[in-house]
Amino acid sequence: MGKLIKNGEIVKDYWTILYDTNDAEIQNTKDKKSIIVPLQSWNRFHNEFKASANHVAVWLDSTEFANQIIGDVNEIPLIALNFPVFTDGRSYSNARELRLELHYNGEIRAIGDVLRDQIFYMSRCGFNSFLIREDQDSTSCLKALNDFQTSYQSTAVDKSPLFRRR
Repeated sequence: MGKLIKNGEIVKDYWTILYDTNDAEIQNTKDKKSIIVPLQSWNRFHNEFKASANHVAVWLDSTEFANQIIGDVNEIPLIALNFPVFTDGRSYSNARELRLELHYNGEIRAIGDVLRDQIFYMSRCGFNSFLIREDQDSTSCLKALNDFQTSYQSTAVDKSPLFRRR
């Protein structure tokens, strides 16, 4: 289990990620209170998930798009975006689209190959939680949120570029 940084704090993770799911595995999750399922499972079983007492979230791989989530996106308590390798930056775009285009206000979590060097930039795109790799130091990763004082570009956090903020 990785270490979780959420809203600027190191916290305990209460969610279980189901990476590969099938019908039987979905049925066996009834005893788990908080699960994160792949997009394909979410789209296939979203009505069953809504009817269950469990908290169910969805995760998108880097090859999937935020607009593929069936239903009202703001009903989902958490959307995890996967980084299969640290060099694959497609999930940055999904986070930004969730915040700016779909107006998602819930938790956007980075999962997968999440490293310290990415955390500041992920937060600028709209991520507010990070499940960091086991080999990463959580205290150092937490400090990464404050690596830079300002940014030139507009982001999901600061809607105006630097020249407009002056």
